[in-house]
Amino acid sequence: MTVVDPASLDVVIATTLTGLAVGDEVLRRLHAQGFEDLRTSHGFVFQHLVAGPLPVGALARRMGVTQQAASKAAGELERLGYLERVGDPDDGRVRRIALGPRGEAAVRAGREVREGLARELADTVGADRLETVRAALVEVLTAVGGAEAVRGRRVPGIR
Repeated sequence: MTVVDPASLDVVIATTLTGLAVGDEVLRRLHAQGFEDLRTSHGFVFQHLVAGPLPVGALARRMGVTQQAASKAAGELERLGYLERVGDPDDGRVRRIALGPRGEAAVRAGREVREGLARELADTVGADRLETVRAALVEVLTAVGGAEAVRGRRVPGIR
């Protein structure tokens, strides 16, 4: 087996692998808090529902997937207790998908886990260095065209 020195990684691979490792750590901590059935892909659904309920068609458009795929993802999260179907205040025939109490708790827990991990990283590498990294990553995100998706909470799911 060939050993790879992380210090030898180019910036693109280092950024990608760091993002994956940090995401895995966040998920591990969420699992430890009782959200053991959450997967990274679920966050790509949650991001669209934080602002409020959506009809499945609107969710599909925001996610950039078919209505069938959005309905399938929502159905899974509903069975797991994270989402619920609610009536549309303007049209009784339409059902909207919303974060349920467990989904809202998972969003809060995710934010708390990320804040805690950021504090730990600041303790490890130094708050100033970590802020420099964060600012540089935001610049990179903008340079590769990803900032607009973040602004609109339309970060595409993992392909």
